[in-house]
Amino acid sequence: MVTSEWFLSAAERGNPATRLDTRRSASWSTGNTATPLVHGAAYFAELLQGLAQLEPGDLVLFTDWRGDPDQRLSTDGPSVGTALCQAAERGVDVRGLIWRSHLDRLSFSAKENRHLGDEIEAAGGECLLDMRVRTGGSHHQKFVVLRHPGRPHLDVAYVGGIDLCHGRRDDAEHGGDHQSQPMAAVYGSSPPWHDAMVALRGPVVGDVETVFRERWDDPQPLTRSPTHRVANRLRGEDWKGSPLPPQVADPKPVGTHAVQLLRTYPRRAGGYPFAPQGERSVARGYTKALSRARHLVYLEDQYLWSTEVAETFATVLREQPDLRVIAVVPHHPDQDGRFAMPPNLVGRSRALALMRAAGGDRVAVYGIENLAGTPVYVHAKVCVIDDVWATIGSDNVNRRSWTHDSELSAAVLDEQRDSRSPNDPGGLGDGARRYARDLRLQLMQEHLDIGDDPALVDPDAAWDAFRNSASNLQAWYDEGRRGPRPRGRLRPLQDPPLSAWTTRWATAAYHLVYDPDGRPRTLRRTGSF
Repeated sequence: MVTSEWFLSAAERGNPATRLDTRRSASWSTGNTATPLVHGAAYFAELLQGLAQLEPGDLVLFTDWRGDPDQRLSTDGPSVGTALCQAAERGVDVRGLIWRSHLDRLSFSAKENRHLGDEIEAAGGECLLDMRVRTGGSHHQKFVVLRHPGRPHLDVAYVGGIDLCHGRRDDAEHGGDHQSQPMAAVYGSSPPWHDAMVALRGPVVGDVETVFRERWDDPQPLTRSPTHRVANRLRGEDWKGSPLPPQVADPKPVGTHAVQLLRTYPRRAGGYPFAPQGERSVARGYTKALSRARHLVYLEDQYLWSTEVAETFATVLREQPDLRVIAVVPHHPDQDGRFAMPPNLVGRSRALALMRAAGGDRVAVYGIENLAGTPVYVHAKVCVIDDVWATIGSDNVNRRSWTHDSELSAAVLDEQRDSRSPNDPGGLGDGARRYARDLRLQLMQEHLDIGDDPALVDPDAAWDAFRNSASNLQAWYDEGRRGPRPRGRLRPLQDPPLSAWTTRWATAAYHLVYDPDGRPRTLRRTGSF
């Protein structure tokens, strides 16, 4: 079956301790419906509607890297904190796991996370500040599960890259979120933000719930810091969650999408009961899917760092002379500063150099901007391979996301073949699949600033459309912006050069702080995941 050739088996996941792979005969679920929600405005609007439908006895489970209680879910609607608290106050069981994070002075989000947790606890829910991470790591998973005992047709899980926080509620016009957070000056006062989630319905909802339950039921202390423990007790903070209600049966099949959840957990002192040696199924899932890539890999990613990760792409580029890779990444790092920016640039330049050495002009990398010319920060984590396999998640293409932080991604393989030509771009007999192709087209049409264009169905035509659009827009800038602005939002990525001294210290900082390695030593020595 084609599904087993793209998805990981339980053995290939490499984590026999997880309950994910023992819930059914396969390590993925079938009969689901996956709906991409591109941009925070689309996701927040649907989440708000789902929260409003909850009744007493229903269940909300969510994880977050950062949570801002005052972030509005719509222009005139309630905030994240208000919507969750209102649900708890009317008898909904609300449970949250938010990364405790490091100090605010390091530009992380301990203060915001603590306040969101406080609001939910006061309303009758439970929100734990979870620091059960490897040193220097984070809980980076971003997902929400809504369960409705007695009304399973409403059950849904949201998985992807969008936090419940400031700066995320943008749309396809990319005017930015007026509730912004500090970013590099080049992004302006309301930084434009490009991101994605996927709404999952069907049996996979039970799988996403299982991911939450494994973390919630972890008996280890929420933090190993004596200072934090004392502070918790003085504040009366919830330091151990109460038992969750029994998990109800999975929702019935509702669609044609097979979905496999891919995760990252590091190898950490004490280990996770559900991943004693960590889990690297994100890395392994990408590696297996990329081994079948033949024609076009379309990638959107916040970072695209790490030579170890880039080598996965470089290998298949060397093996498949007809393969092309399109990557859409941020034009600029999210933070200014002589110490913040160089490690970002070093990590990316090294990875791209490796990929370009393998693929030459078959590797094209672009940044995007809005129609006013303001760069758009690409925070999405999306990959589409040959219009067959597609993933949306929290994981970036870097070593941190593949080995060190907690991550969750949903890989989708649609049982419904797409009849539009070319109907088998990979040439392996797998056939193009509707979900993957439609996701690629939606994203490409936005970046090209065009409506539905049948020509983009052909990956070769899409490659040419990206190249020509970006070349025309860049030429317009190079010529002093004379005449009408060309259509499109793409420009070729052009990182500024770094001096030899800056490159040396930034490379050290990149390896030690920005992109650490969470693998067991045996895997580090072999360079495998």
